[in-house]
Amino acid sequence: QVQLVESGGGLVQAGGSLRLSCTASGRTFRRYAMGWFRQAPGKEREFVAAFRWSDGNTYYEDSVKGRFTIFRDSAKTTVYLQMLSLKPEDTAVYYCAAAFTSFPYAYERIDEYDGWGQGTQVTVSS
Repeated sequence: QVQLVESGGGLVQAGGSLRLSCTASGRTFRRYAMGWFRQAPGKEREFVAAFRWSDGNTYYEDSVKGRFTIFRDSAKTTVYLQMLSLKPEDTAVYYCAAAFTSFPYAYERIDEYDGWGQGTQVTVSS
């Protein structure tokens, strides 16, 4: 069983920054990709960013390009989402996701990921 645990959420003013972390524990598994998604109240879960584990390629949703950065630590155990210039519309529960059975065909698709964390709340006040 693979467990993904997010941390780093919180309340921040518009223009501020936060760094989310996602650590995997449990049985050893091969990671093809790790991603971040978010879900705002009353809205569907949406793609934010993804990291292809083999070569470090990154993918971003258009509204976060230039503000958010997804990266992993040198030990390759944790994936981060650095969020800068936060806006009230970034307010959501942020979820970490892992693809460990195959490379995602489309990184923005929820069904391409096999494991999910419980989520961490990010609130951006205006």
